[in-house]
Amino acid sequence: MRYYPPAMGRARAFPGNPRALPPRVKYPALKPYRRAPPIHGTSVRTGLSINTLIVGLMLLAVISTLTLSAGMLAHWKIHYLTNGGGFYEKLHPTTYFTVLAFFLLLIRHGNPIGELDRMFSRSKLLIAYLLCWAFLFVQVVVLKRPFTVIIDTFLLPVLLCLVMWQLTPQQKKPLVWAFHLMILLNIVIGYYEYFSGHRLIPLTLGDIVVVGEWRSSALLGHPLTASGLIAGYILALVLRPSLCPPLVVRVPLIGFSLGSLMAFGGRTALVTVLAVIGLLAARELLRMLRGGQAPLLAVIGAMCLLAAAGAVIFAALDAGIFDKMLLRFSSDKGSALARFATFDLLSHFDWHELLLGPNVARVNALQMQLGLNYGIENFWISSIAQFGIIHTTVLTLGLLGLFTEIIKRSVPAIWAIILLILMIAASSVSFSSKNIQLAQFIILITLLLPRERAFTTKPTQLRSAIKFAPVT
Repeated sequence: MRYYPPAMGRARAFPGNPRALPPRVKYPALKPYRRAPPIHGTSVRTGLSINTLIVGLMLLAVISTLTLSAGMLAHWKIHYLTNGGGFYEKLHPTTYFTVLAFFLLLIRHGNPIGELDRMFSRSKLLIAYLLCWAFLFVQVVVLKRPFTVIIDTFLLPVLLCLVMWQLTPQQKKPLVWAFHLMILLNIVIGYYEYFSGHRLIPLTLGDIVVVGEWRSSALLGHPLTASGLIAGYILALVLRPSLCPPLVVRVPLIGFSLGSLMAFGGRTALVTVLAVIGLLAARELLRMLRGGQAPLLAVIGAMCLLAAAGAVIFAALDAGIFDKMLLRFSSDKGSALARFATFDLLSHFDWHELLLGPNVARVNALQMQLGLNYGIENFWISSIAQFGIIHTTVLTLGLLGLFTEIIKRSVPAIWAIILLILMIAASSVSFSSKNIQLAQFIILITLLLPRERAFTTKPTQLRSAIKFAPVT
């Protein structure tokens, strides 16, 4: 008898057949697939990413920081520093752009509390800074003083840090290009104002229009503000951090920017930059004298560059281009006396006023009496005259915490920028008044001096990974 194997497939169901399968069940039809809602803030209708909006807002913040000065806002009839106007006019446009970018940053993953926790878990000292700022804010509100002063001056920088640190290097590229272009635009305008004698935007200090001032201010609003920021830009180029132009572009750019300090007329900025460059040159020369090696082409290029720079400087001196700047060193028109009067100002207050802050009207009257019409030219003394010793000390500790977090995320070149900031704070009104000068330095540091994350795998871990890797 032949054996026929059972047919493959589904066995027929009849009584007594153990291989019979249950009858097929007709399931209801599934609903058509619907696309899940987008993540990371992508809009279905427009296809526009929240990350793109954040980068766009920060691009506007960088441009407005370097172009929309208080003088330009006053020229456009916006009551930023002057009396009158609505509340919305008292805040700088950069503050609005940064706050919007920070808000989008919080909601882009749909978990604002978790986003805040992630931000501050990596930057715990920023919490201390914000507590110090809140302490100062309470004093300003209790004494019924304008609180927008401390928003633009001290709150805007930390918001810029929180947003900038969340951006990837690829997202920062348009911001870096915009920063370079805006700085070059200000330098070109500074040269134009210096040689033509025509100022694009009138130089104002509050309601007062300053006349007879030869120093350029460009779009940055004030000669000292412009010279300080350009000096920081020069130091960033000299110290060769990441995201800066190549050497062939950087060297002419350094010379072009260094010459503009003569047009802007900032003595402190110029001396600080020259001192840092001189120390770097002396260190390099000492290294070569001790037997260090240097490429022959680099040595030849440096010698040719020094010879050309010397010829240009002597030609400029002979043409009288630097005469106005040299007169700033020989005759400061009472600037040194104003600094002595600044220290004498504190002797007119009792201890209660010095600790908690004197009356604003009394401070203004003493400034007029001592000839300090343009402000108290020292950050700490001006802060004591406004907020008192206690709040000035707390604010200084908060700033130390802020810059500690900034230093952790920056290359070692930041120490030169910090030296420049300290010199500016000790010799001018700087951050003690309502301005965005500290925010300008924060943008410079976060864009041009970021610390690159290196590969940190230990050699033993790498050998173990290679040893136990599967063979393919």
